[in-house]
Amino acid sequence: MTPVREELADLAEEQREFGELVRSLDATDLGRDSAADGWTVADQVSHLADTEEVARDTLAGGPRAFAAAVPAYPTAEDFTAAGCRRGDGLSPEDLAAWWDRAGTATRRLLAERAPGDRVAWGFGMSTEVFATARLMEHWAHGLDIRDALGLAVPETPRLRHVAALGHATLRYALARARVRPPAGRTLRLELTAGDGTGYAYGPEDATDVLRGPLLAWCRTATRRTRGAPAGRLTADGDLAELALLHARAYL
Repeated sequence: MTPVREELADLAEEQREFGELVRSLDATDLGRDSAADGWTVADQVSHLADTEEVARDTLAGGPRAFAAAVPAYPTAEDFTAAGCRRGDGLSPEDLAAWWDRAGTATRRLLAERAPGDRVAWGFGMSTEVFATARLMEHWAHGLDIRDALGLAVPETPRLRHVAALGHATLRYALARARVRPPAGRTLRLELTAGDGTGYAYGPEDATDVLRGPLLAWCRTATRRTRGAPAGRLTADGDLAELALLHARAYL
């Protein structure tokens, strides 16, 4: 199995699980506040449907490709808000169908890409990283819905992708936060899943180490820690401390 196929298979499974969650929601559920300030549950689904359409056009060279769609708004936040509003008034069935159509098209186009092909999303990324980013987005927004509705959060092996992305994007996250990383420091993550499986990212001789539950790090890397403790992370070193404060696995 080539890397892009492995990433795509896990993305498909994450989206399948998200689809089951969405189809279980009724109109009352969709109208509830989600775990993200200012977002309803419906906004979470609309945002993913809208950005999956942008992903589709980015891969296919369509009119709503990332490079055209996002700059059409004054800020990235305005772009996001407009995508949420596209779902206003849709029935639960129509909202779910919109998201499903867009996600299916994106997966089909990703399957046609070769490993290492570049995708013009944000600063540009490989097909594998792009598939991982879409997986992370679905997990994080699904988490917002589950936390809001008091639903259990399944811990699947797919979280390894979210964890790795959080590690790989740390320098970007620090730059976005306008924090200068300490010179000469490297970071290793040593994480443990609920079933005891260990996951490690970063060099074995790293100067700094962040240890703790896999789910806790994934919540930290997607900024989903409010009101939902998932175990304690311990930071050894200045860079590890900064990772706790500023990790951000999304643009």
